[in-house]
Order: sequence, then C-alpha cells, then structure tokens
Amino acid sequence: MCGIAGWIDWKVNMNQQRSIVEEMGKTLECRGPDEKGAWFTENVGFAHRRLIVIDPEGGKQPMIKKHQGNTYVITYNGELYNTQELRRRLKTKGYEFNSHSDTEVLLTSYIEWGEECVKHLNGIFAFGIWDQKRESLYLARDRIGVKPLFYTQQQDRLIFGSELKALLAHPDIEAEIDTDGLGQIFVMGPARTPGNGVFCGIDEVKPGHYLVYDRDGLRKCQYWNLESKQHTDTAEETVHRVRELFVDTVERQLVSDVPICTLLSGGLDSSAITAVASKALQEAGKGQLHTYSVDYEGNDEHFESNEFQPDADNVWVERVSNYLGTKHHSVILDNSRLAEMLPAGVTARDLPGMADIDTSLYLFSRAIKEDFTVAVSGECADEIFGGYPWYHREEALQADTFPWSRNLEDRVRLLDNNLAARIKPQEYMQAKYQQALEEVPRLPGEEGKNARMREMFYLNLTRWMPTLLDRKDRMSMLTGLEIRVPFCDHRLVEYVWNIPWSMKNYGGNRKGILREALKGILPEDVRLRPKNPYPKTFNPDYFAAVRDWLLEILDTPNAPLLELIDVAAVRKLTKADQDFDIPWFGQLMRLPQLFAYLIQVNTWLEEYNVSIK
Repeated sequence: MCGIAGWIDWKVNMNQQRSIVEEMGKTLECRGPDEKGAWFTENVGFAHRRLIVIDPEGGKQPMIKKHQGNTYVITYNGELYNTQELRRRLKTKGYEFNSHSDTEVLLTSYIEWGEECVKHLNGIFAFGIWDQKRESLYLARDRIGVKPLFYTQQQDRLIFGSELKALLAHPDIEAEIDTDGLGQIFVMGPARTPGNGVFCGIDEVKPGHYLVYDRDGLRKCQYWNLESKQHTDTAEETVHRVRELFVDTVERQLVSDVPICTLLSGGLDSSAITAVASKALQEAGKGQLHTYSVDYEGNDEHFESNEFQPDADNVWVERVSNYLGTKHHSVILDNSRLAEMLPAGVTARDLPGMADIDTSLYLFSRAIKEDFTVAVSGECADEIFGGYPWYHREEALQADTFPWSRNLEDRVRLLDNNLAARIKPQEYMQAKYQQALEEVPRLPGEEGKNARMREMFYLNLTRWMPTLLDRKDRMSMLTGLEIRVPFCDHRLVEYVWNIPWSMKNYGGNRKGILREALKGILPEDVRLRPKNPYPKTFNPDYFAAVRDWLLEILDTPNAPLLELIDVAAVRKLTKADQDFDIPWFGQLMRLPQLFAYLIQVNTWLEEYNVSIK
C-alpha cells in the first residue's frame, strides 16, 4: 500500500509550493517506506509514498500517462484484484502498457471510462487523478472503505491526503474541533460517522463515492451502494455461491511480487482464508505458507471465559497450522508495551482509538513486518454474516441505538457538565442513529424481524466495520505492512446482504451459511467452533499500568483532558476492580480500555495541539 497527498489551487502557482506538498507526503512515510515521489504543474501538486508490492520498477508514482494529446497523472493507494482482466479488456481497445503494475491499469481505466472507471474495479483503493485538458481532479475511494481518504475544500483550493496528518501538515489547516467534533470523540468514539473528519473543515470521502473538483467547484457522486432485492437462490445454491465467491476472492488477493502470509487465530474466518491460501500457494509452487498469531504474556494464567470470548486461541491455532502444514509464528506481546504504545496508536489514527486493541495490532504488525510485507486477514466476516452476539440477543435488537454503544449513560456520567450540556449526548447519538436508519435500502414488503435484521446489518457494515477497517489500515501501515481483507470483496458483500436471516443461520448455527460453505475446507471441529474475537490481554499488570497513568493525568493541573471530564467521577472509577463491568465500546473495550481511551484523548489534545472552537 501507499500514502497519497495533493493540493489543487486555482490562485497559487503550485511550483512555488513544493516544500509544503512534499512535507505533506513526508508525514505518510510509514505507509510507503520504499520510495517517494512528487509531481507539480501550475495548479496541482501531488506527493506519493510507496510500499512496493507489485512491479518495483514499473509502478513508480505519481504516474504520468499521455493519450490523444492529453496528460493524466495519478497518485494511488491500494490494490486491484482484477488487474489482468482489465488489462486484457483495455488492450482490445487499443491501449498499450509500459508496466505490469495495477497503477497503470487503473490510470488507463480512467482514460477509457472516465468517472465510470470505479465501477470496473475490484479492489481496495483511494486515489487522485489529474486530468490536464479538463483541469479537473478525480478523487475516489473503494466501495467498502478499506483505504482512507480525507480532504478539505477552502475557497479556491482542495487539499487531500490518505490520513489526517497529511492535511494537518499544511500550514493553513488547524487542528481545531467544534461541538460536532467533540460529539464524535466523546459520544461516538472510537467510531466515526461516515464522511466525518472530526477536525473542523475536514471531510472524508465516503466509501463507494468519488469527487470531481474543477473550476466550477466540487461535485460528489455515490457510485456504489447496497441494493436490497429478493434472494431467489435455494439454500444449496446459496451455499455453493458463497463458497465460490469466497475461494475466488482469497485466491485473487494472493497476487503479490513479495512473499505473503496470513493471520491465523484458529477461528472460522482466519482458518478458512489460511486453508484456501495454503492450497493455492502449494499448487502454484510457491512453497509453505507462513501464518502468524498473537497473544499476551500471562494470558494463559489470567484468561477468563465470557460470552464474547468463550475460549483461548492457542490450542486452535496449533490445530489448524498442523492440519494445513503451515509454518507458524506465535507473537507474544509484553503487557507493558501495550500501555507504552498508546501514543503511537494516536499517531497512527490521528485520533483517540481502540486503546490496546489498536496498539496490540501495531506491535503484532511490527513483528510480522520483520519478514513479510503483505498479510491476509479474516476481518469483517462477522459484520457480513452476522457473527456478533448483538445479532442474536433480543435486548440488543430492541435497543433504539447502536448495539455496540448501548451504555451511553456511563459515558455521560464521566463528562464535565458544561461539555455534556454543549454536546447533548443523548440527542447527538439519537440523531446519528436515525441518520443511519434513514440510509438503509429497504426491501419493499419486508417487515418485522427481517426488516430489523436488515437494519442491523446496515448499521454494522457502515458504522461498526469502518472502525475496525480504520484500525487494520492505520496500525498495519504504521509499520509498512499491507493487510488484505478478502471478506470485504464487494461481490461477496452484495450477495450475502440479501441472503435471508434464517438462511444466514443455516442449520441453526451462527454464520451457518458460511460454515456450510466451508465443508471440506476445514476440519469439522474448527468449522463448527464458536466465534472468538481478536484476543486482548487479561493480565492485571496492564490494568494497573493504564489506571496509574490516568491517575497521573488527573493529578496534573494543566492536563487538557481535565476540562472535559468530571474528574471526581473518573477518579472514583479508578478505584474499581478491572472486572468491574462497564462496556465502553463493542466487545473488547471494557474498563481498562476506557482508562486507555481517556489517556489517548489527553495525548491527542496535547500532541496535536487541538483547539476547541
């Protein structure tokens, strides 16, 4: 993957602004540690940082292509999984290629199909293309939103970048937040409303959207959305189609000019990907697949089963690795490092995040990066197939809010009274929830449980899943590791979206249709294993570390966090035991992660010099 940045300005000669654009690109060095590039013309400056995965020599960026007297320039972050098909189609139309990179194929696709080019792409991407003759910038993001893309429009200019830090490197863009930004941090966080860049004036290109910026201004267009329609396939046909799409998707995502590995937890999703990948690599003569798992010092002693995490992964990892014959690597994380890396998690997201759930992935990715540049992960299967407990618990289904944030009152108690009065948390959360429900593509005639389940899947796909995709992208790219997510293939998402709830739970099992589709690919005990989430630490040393750190902040008179929280309420909470049940966000963020989140908020306010409008 890569990092991209750019500045289009109708009033300023960009040849005189090279240092600013190059500095924007430099902030993204971790995303592309292998090469840097820049391109300038009178009104445009592009910067690019490259992580080399495909065609080391032919894929240099920004890439320039001339066609019929026009000049086109691209800065691109992503990976296309239908590159060969597109290249063949474009060759039949008379185009010639100077490389075997997907970058050139993508740029040529724009030359041929213009704004419609994104509809021909299968992959994960965020890119900008400058069309010289039209004097227009085309910015696009993949359908699911795997790759990030932020921008700001200011009078006669538009500035964009892969991450918020690239925009904040511009001297005219300030790290400022208003009431809406405060609501994102303290009510929605660590989730974000789609399109919301948190900082004043900064937006995010929404998944499945593109923008066109020219002298007439900015035009936004949605090129993809979920379409609700009757599912007419039989159960047998559905099982066959899910299997077909899944296998094809994984095999496509193994394309790479550098070695590739998989993340393996021993659960259904990662084990299935590993099984398909291992077989494909062996058949291609590429040898033994390497797999990686993560755990924490002391977890074997301190692990406690609960409804979200019924058992530990290590026995299952060994079971799957031995069955498939992979070369397995177990990464054991030091709990003290989890706490120490909390500021790094903020730097990666440019926002407070999922605390140690983030930093553990960062440390895990860093260990993998020692030997690999590309990994494949089972992320997002639970959103698509309905694996989370809240899909199956009546109180969650009946709750008139996001199921991962049902304890809003616990948040409100920790806020300063003036901040709470300003944000109006209940009203803010309800407004964002209703906004999401209004977007749901309804199926005519669908009602009752089926209609509610369609809402739940939409909420998960568009509000919950992006938080995990942000985490996966930022933490891995902080180390220069590319992690691919086959379950986010838009063809699979589109098909499963319309499978009826009763069929998704084929055989009365959670994610039953996927389990049935994986018959013969996995051992039966693995195929039928209950869901286990990404592992977290249960070691009390971590709890003590974040509690003590938060207490230090509470005892620091000029700490910026103190003006935003009820210090007495938070201090009282630090006296609770780590098993005190306060679900802060989703499955994994409980009391220790709440402490860590507040630490990250304070770090963010300080390190980014955030001002509150």
